[in-house]
Amino acid sequence: MSEMNKLMYVFPGQGSQYQGIGYDLCQHFAVARKVFDQASNILGYDLSKIAFHDPEDQINLTRFTQPILLTHQIACLRVFQELSDSPLVPVLTAGHSLGEYTALVVADVLSFEDGLKLVSRRGELMGKYGEGSMLAMPLSREATETLAEHHHCQVATINLPNQTVVGGKDSDIDQLESAFKELYPKKRAVKLNTEGAFHTDLMRTAAMEFNTTLEQTSFYSGNVPVLSNFTAKLHENNAKAMRNSLFEQLTKPVDWLGCLEASISFEIDAIVEFGGGIGREPEPANKRPNLESIIKKNYKAFNYHISYYSAINIDSIKESVASLSSN
Repeated sequence: MSEMNKLMYVFPGQGSQYQGIGYDLCQHFAVARKVFDQASNILGYDLSKIAFHDPEDQINLTRFTQPILLTHQIACLRVFQELSDSPLVPVLTAGHSLGEYTALVVADVLSFEDGLKLVSRRGELMGKYGEGSMLAMPLSREATETLAEHHHCQVATINLPNQTVVGGKDSDIDQLESAFKELYPKKRAVKLNTEGAFHTDLMRTAAMEFNTTLEQTSFYSGNVPVLSNFTAKLHENNAKAMRNSLFEQLTKPVDWLGCLEASISFEIDAIVEFGGGIGREPEPANKRPNLESIIKKNYKAFNYHISYYSAINIDSIKESVASLSSN
């Protein structure tokens, strides 16, 4: 890789899990099996069994989804690192919602064990206290905010200049969806499959309980800057500020648009997305990256060129390593 390459590593959030996730990596790479085995030992249950086979239909329960995704993302990174001839070191990391925790682990702000325990507890509480639902709307943050507040809903995620996710109580989301259809008959809003209205005030009880776990967790200085979903700026280099940002992230919007815009100041020229996968095809080899479309659309809107790579299964990891190593 040439000295001109400045890499940013990114990690997706919920919605990128699927039955069979990580099975391909663990079949062929001992380093991936080690990550999954460590996760099972830390959590006290067979995480691999749920990820690979999901016999009791548990992978979409938030308390399992979150630790499985973090584990898969780290496993993808470890395989990526093993296949790289020379170290590929990012100048910046970021994660979408849950993915922010993986970014903090990769930056050595959190240990793998602490990161896994945090997302396990986070997922447990979000599932326990989760209520309401979420709606993705093809509108700007400002337009969405005006409409959402009129129906007692809140902006939960800003993905694109014209894609914003809102959350609220089920009845309020239904009314909001009806109002949207009347106002924008040619546009389409999409309900998301979640266990509650994440990143809104409906997560307040979960956040308050989660804060106890955050206070008991060690945060370190780290060796790579990490962008905060809550502020769309770099995490401050002190534990109190980091804990507060992650606490606020549960009830405040994920500003993914802002995070990507902030990355431009680092003059990044390549992004690698690790872990997860979307698409109807069941095999890991046929999955597509979760954030690719959003990432490319945002940088196009910024009029800023980046090269995009994915590392979500064996083929994509090998291809990305080969491309980056030859640059």
